[in-house]
Amino acid sequence: MARPTRVSRALSQNFLADRAAAAQLARLAVPRPGKTPLLLEVGAGKGALTEVLAPRCSRLLAYEIDPRLVPALRTRFSGTPQVQVIEGDFLAVHPPRTPFSVVGNVPFSRTADIVDWCLRAPGLTDATLLTQLEYARKRTGDYGSWTLLTVLSWPRHEWRLVGRVGRRSFRPVPRVDAGIIRIERRRTPLLDAARHASWRHLVELGFSGVGGSLHASLCRAHPRRRVDAAYRAARLDRGVLVGEVAPECWLRLFEVLGR
Repeated sequence: MARPTRVSRALSQNFLADRAAAAQLARLAVPRPGKTPLLLEVGAGKGALTEVLAPRCSRLLAYEIDPRLVPALRTRFSGTPQVQVIEGDFLAVHPPRTPFSVVGNVPFSRTADIVDWCLRAPGLTDATLLTQLEYARKRTGDYGSWTLLTVLSWPRHEWRLVGRVGRRSFRPVPRVDAGIIRIERRRTPLLDAARHASWRHLVELGFSGVGGSLHASLCRAHPRRRVDAAYRAARLDRGVLVGEVAPECWLRLFEVLGR
């Protein structure tokens, strides 16, 4: 009998061991089986998620960075023609030129880098990622507050918290529960490309903290009367904290201040 592969702490490995959780993640990642032509899996691990994803898509590229796991993965899916197991770091991969989706039980320590890769990939249609629950809640506004990254990317990407997975669904068992984030690229961006630089400037200024409040920060670049008008358009109180401003309200601020 082959010895079980030891978990690599350096790779932040927590394998998904709950079949029901894997099936839930697969359904959320590919809601319409057969309608996803190309799917990239981040960190295939031992193949628990790969197994339930394979029947739902036309082609699945399963990336695994740990070379110890690759031979068993290739053997397991040798009879599944739509699955290609690729040894290597997902973050070093050039995004496909054709439309594609991403799914994965991502290493908690590499979540930010993987999300950034997805947001920069022009062909990405959606990403469904199993992350640390706190990260998922922060990025999707589930705490009632919003982060700079989410607001900046909002005109092009919608963020949603679509599920939760208890920590005992993993081996080894991590210290915290996980959340499932769904990031979808908008078919039609809320702002055109020519205005995106102005959007970034406004949002980064607002999150800068310069002046001690969002209102004061915005007044450093815009007349106070216009900032007041923007606040009225967004129905915001002057004392609102920057993290409490939802992306939709930022868009209303931009309608006035981004002219």
